[in-house]
Amino acid sequence: MPPRKRVIAGISLFAGLVLPFAVAAESAPDYASSTQTGDWNGARSELWQRGVAMEAGLRLDSLHNRGGIMEGGQTVSHLELKLRADLEKLLGWSNAVAYLNTDTDAGTGINGRRTGSLMGVSNIEVPVPTTRLFHAWILKGFLDDRFSVLAGLYPIDSEFFTMDSAATLLHPAYGTPADLALTNAPSVFNNSAFGIRAKWLSENRDWYAMGALMDGIPNDPVRPKATAIRLARGDGAFVIGEIGWMPLEFGHLFEPVDPASVRPTPGLVAHEKYGGVSKYAIGFWRYGNRVADQLDIDADGNPLQRRSQGGYLLAERTLFSLGAEAGRDLTAFARYAFSSGHSTAIDRMWNFGVRLRGPFASRPDDSVAFGWTRSRLAPKWRAVQASAGTGTASAEEAFEITWRAAITPWFALQPSLQHVRHPGGASATRNATLAGARVEITF
Repeated sequence: MPPRKRVIAGISLFAGLVLPFAVAAESAPDYASSTQTGDWNGARSELWQRGVAMEAGLRLDSLHNRGGIMEGGQTVSHLELKLRADLEKLLGWSNAVAYLNTDTDAGTGINGRRTGSLMGVSNIEVPVPTTRLFHAWILKGFLDDRFSVLAGLYPIDSEFFTMDSAATLLHPAYGTPADLALTNAPSVFNNSAFGIRAKWLSENRDWYAMGALMDGIPNDPVRPKATAIRLARGDGAFVIGEIGWMPLEFGHLFEPVDPASVRPTPGLVAHEKYGGVSKYAIGFWRYGNRVADQLDIDADGNPLQRRSQGGYLLAERTLFSLGAEAGRDLTAFARYAFSSGHSTAIDRMWNFGVRLRGPFASRPDDSVAFGWTRSRLAPKWRAVQASAGTGTASAEEAFEITWRAAITPWFALQPSLQHVRHPGGASATRNATLAGARVEITF
């Protein structure tokens, strides 16, 4: 049986098992207009009302590089399949959610082969093409969902250090900070680890505090294409914590407490579209295991073993609305990240940018974003390069401007232009300019 028919058959079987259970009707997401495959003759809304949401999405980044290591173009792809289950509706387990997300990532890599940036150029590019579980967790809420605990395969970049207004940009440094991304395999796209996350919300949902304890090395490095929960001796642990204030979220009690990424309800759509963005946060992270220092040695000439640690500060705020139409506004964001720099090429990073929603009244669902990132090259890394005879710059910088055009609610075309100064950190490497587009489809 062809793969597409197997998927359809599996969905039909799942619907047949779930639909007989009666539940109270609710306002389901607008599948008919917001997804390419529609509402499946009402079956999709029926499933949602019974606690099951299923979705698929495809992203393609086609970029042409000029400068850097080698000129030319590449295309990378990202296919994700999602299933969110409301366990209270399905099993009677109050305030509990299960979530599965599989990622299939392919492409030879525009940055790995051509640009050579330490920070990367596309947030869907991966070092090894693979299909694996990315999310696989259960969340339980307590105290009217003001406190929640999540356990399973969990990528920390789904909640920690996030900036919603920067998410339009293709460059990966607006997601996971570049200094953290270069450490010993944090639990981020597309390589998640097993762990536990706890989160607390204030009564009015405008203050939060959260922390996560994760396996120090996700999956199995020996089998980079596999999904594995290894918890091997020597992996150590990774811990991260964040405290934040979101004043514009005051009183929005209908917001989900889980990081599942599926179609939102009409009420949440209205809030996200017409409400502004406000977030101020501080976070810290640390590895439990030690890794070799890239420069310092002991009395026997062996590299000193040190723990990697760091933190970040971030802020984003809607500055003003455009005209009288709600949902059209300008938001600014900024983030500063820092780390010890004992074993990585980057030890400081700055992000700044703006996002413009609804640039024209006739294009209310479009977004235009501009971002600038500067990543300072760690002094120890520069010293190592100098000892090898390689001259280095003080920092790698990246500029990006992009326009996400919503052609339909389920199809978007996003041209992007990037310029990278000192890709890879070597002063002799040519600056790189990348032009191309992202295609995004929600099924």
